[in-house]
Amino acid sequence: MTDLDSLPRIERQRHELVRRTLTVSEARALTPHMIRIVLTGPELEGFTSTAPDDHFKLMIPDANGEKAMRDYTPRHFDPETLSLTVDFALHEAGPATLWAKSAKVGDTVMMGGPRGSQNITGPIQRWVLIGDETALPAIARRLFEMEAGTPVTTLVGVPEAADEQDMPTKANHLPLWVHRTDATDPAPLLEQLKQIPLGEGTFVWIAAEASVARALRDHLQQNGHPLPWMKAAGYWVAGQADASDKSL
Repeated sequence: MTDLDSLPRIERQRHELVRRTLTVSEARALTPHMIRIVLTGPELEGFTSTAPDDHFKLMIPDANGEKAMRDYTPRHFDPETLSLTVDFALHEAGPATLWAKSAKVGDTVMMGGPRGSQNITGPIQRWVLIGDETALPAIARRLFEMEAGTPVTTLVGVPEAADEQDMPTKANHLPLWVHRTDATDPAPLLEQLKQIPLGEGTFVWIAAEASVARALRDHLQQNGHPLPWMKAAGYWVAGQADASDKSL
């Protein structure tokens, strides 16, 4: 085995960029701070998403009637029914939150992507998935797609106990939840992270507010967890609309 064979790899896959107009077939509250919307339509034929943390652009009207674009995770795609499930984390009353709250069956919306996927492969023996509610769709999808018996710990910060989700999986899953008041404060997640043993072969995936994700990554690196064994992304940036830092 070469040195490269002993490390995780991120295999990048490009997809054809396609814009699709879809129809809302279901809209319901999943938790107090998350709404689930199912989008359907014949234009989903050929839709491709191979990584749990893929993202596509949803194009929705803003307060001025212009198109605002926001990134969302394909929570689940059913090629048989041509339906795409999207979970919306509710934050301040931006255009995406307002659209999700008012969405009803029959509404139409345009989306584009995913433009590509980043599939994590290699000799990974155990996973630790860390994030806030914006990362829950990707975390839940990864859990659902994991092979049976895979050891995985999730550490997720949410506003309150009612925001905890049941995430079906065949993996050997230990869920840890943190109830926090400030999503830009890394301290509650850091405190719990310190209690999680990170043995050899553990891959850590992180997605949260950019400064929080960076603090978690830096803590791991300073305590000896190798950078090739983690992937961190800022799914949003406090105080900036439609901002992210996907490559921390």
